[in-house]
Amino acid sequence: MVLRTQRWNRLTTLRLVHLRSTETGTLRNAAFFQSPYEFFFCVQGFSGLTSDRKMSSYKERLRSGLVDIKKDDVVALFQSMLRSRPLPTVIDFNRLFGLLARTKQYDLVLALCKQMELKGIAYDLYTLNIMINCFCRRRKLGFAFSAMGEIFKLGALIDSLVKEGKLTEAKDLYNEMITRGIDPNTITYSTLIYGLCMENRLDEANQMMDLMVSKGCDPDIVTFNVLINGFCKAKQVDVGMRLFRKMSLRGVIADTVTYSTLIQGFCQSRELIVAKEVFQEMVSQGVHPGIMTYGILLDGLCDNGELEEALGILDQMHKCKMELDIGIYSIIIHGLCNASKIDDAWDLFCSLSLKGVKRDIQSYNIMLSGLCKRSSLSEADALFRKMKEDGYEPDGCTYNTLIRAHLRGSDITTSVQLIEEMKRCGFSSDASTVKIVMDMLSSGELDKSFLNMLSGPFGDKSSLLD
Repeated sequence: MVLRTQRWNRLTTLRLVHLRSTETGTLRNAAFFQSPYEFFFCVQGFSGLTSDRKMSSYKERLRSGLVDIKKDDVVALFQSMLRSRPLPTVIDFNRLFGLLARTKQYDLVLALCKQMELKGIAYDLYTLNIMINCFCRRRKLGFAFSAMGEIFKLGALIDSLVKEGKLTEAKDLYNEMITRGIDPNTITYSTLIYGLCMENRLDEANQMMDLMVSKGCDPDIVTFNVLINGFCKAKQVDVGMRLFRKMSLRGVIADTVTYSTLIQGFCQSRELIVAKEVFQEMVSQGVHPGIMTYGILLDGLCDNGELEEALGILDQMHKCKMELDIGIYSIIIHGLCNASKIDDAWDLFCSLSLKGVKRDIQSYNIMLSGLCKRSSLSEADALFRKMKEDGYEPDGCTYNTLIRAHLRGSDITTSVQLIEEMKRCGFSSDASTVKIVMDMLSSGELDKSFLNMLSGPFGDKSSLLD
C-alpha cells in the first residue's frame, strides 16, 4: 500500500510538470532532440583509432579548463570520454557540460547531454540544472520547464530500480505508466530489456522489444546492443546474429559495440572463422575497430590456438602507429605463455617500458604464471620481489600462482611462507590451490595439518616447520 501511494505521488507530480503545449515547446520537440543520431554520426568521425593513453587524459583536460576551446575539440573530448574504460561517471560529464556552458555554447551543451543519455548514462540533478540554465539562456523557457519535469519522470525511476536489481518493481512502474496513459520512450524500454537480459530472461526481453515496436516506439542501437549482448553472453550467438541482421533491415546502423559483442560471442563459441568474417564486415562498413575490438579479436585468436595470426595483427597495429595499451600486450604475453613460448613472452614483457607502456598487476600475474608453468621458480621469485620493489602490491592471484608452483616443486617451506604472507595481506587460497593440496594429501606428499594451516587464521602454522 505504501509503495502504491508513493507511485501515485510520483505520477501526480509528473502530471503537474508534464510537457507544455507545442506553442511554448517541450523537450520532445526541441530541434536538436528531433534527430539526436544525426549529431551522433557526425561526431563519430572523430573517433578513429585514438590511443587509450590520450583518452585517459580527459580528466587533465577538464581540470585545465575549456577557455577558447573549439567546437570540434569539445566533440573529440566528449567522444574520448565515451570510449574510456572504465566509463566516466556522470560527475565527469557534468564537469564538461558546466565548463562548456561558461563558453556560451549552449546548443552544444544540450546536444551532448542528449548523447550522454542515449549512451545509457543517466542524468542527475546537476545535469538537469545545467540544461535548464542553457534553455533559459537560449530563451526557450518552455523547454526549460519540461527539463524540470525530467527530474520527476518515471523513466528515471525505472532506470534506478533496474540498476538496483529490482526488476519486478521496475516492471510494476512500467505497467502503471501504461495505465496512466504515459508512453514509455526508447530509453525506458531499453532499460527494462537490459534488466531482463541480466536475469537471463531472454525470451521476455525479446518480447519486450516486439512490444515496444507494436506501440510505435522504435528500438535504437542501444536497444539492439543490449539484446545482442544478452544472447551472446548466454552462448546463443546465432540468435544475436539474427538480431544484427534484423537491426540492419530496420535501418539501425551497427556501431563498434555491436560488432565487438558479436566478435567476442563467436570467439567464445570457438567459431573463429565467423568472428573474423564479422570483423571484416565491420571494416568494410566503415566502422573503425578500436583498441577494445582488437583486444577481443586478439584474445579470441590466442585462446583458439591462432597465435601467429594474432602476432601478425599486432605487427599491423604497430605499422599503423596505433598506441597500444597494457591490455593488448597482456593478451599477447598470455598467448605466448600458453603456447609455451616463455622466452618470447619474457622479451615482450621486458620491452614494455621501452615502448612507454606501464605494466599493471595483471601483466605481472600473467608473466609469473608463465614462468611457473615452465618451473622457472627462481625467476618467478625474482619477478615477485621486483614487482613489490616497483610498488605493485600482489593480489590473491599472485600468491596462489606462486604457492601452487612451489608446492609442485616440493618446496613446502616457501609455500608456507607465501601462505602466511597471503593471509596477512587479507587474501585466501582459491579452488585450484585447495585442489592441489588435497591431491598431495591423498598421495602422502603433505601432512594433514597443512590443510588446517591453509584455511586457518593468520599465524597458525601448526607443526609444519617442526
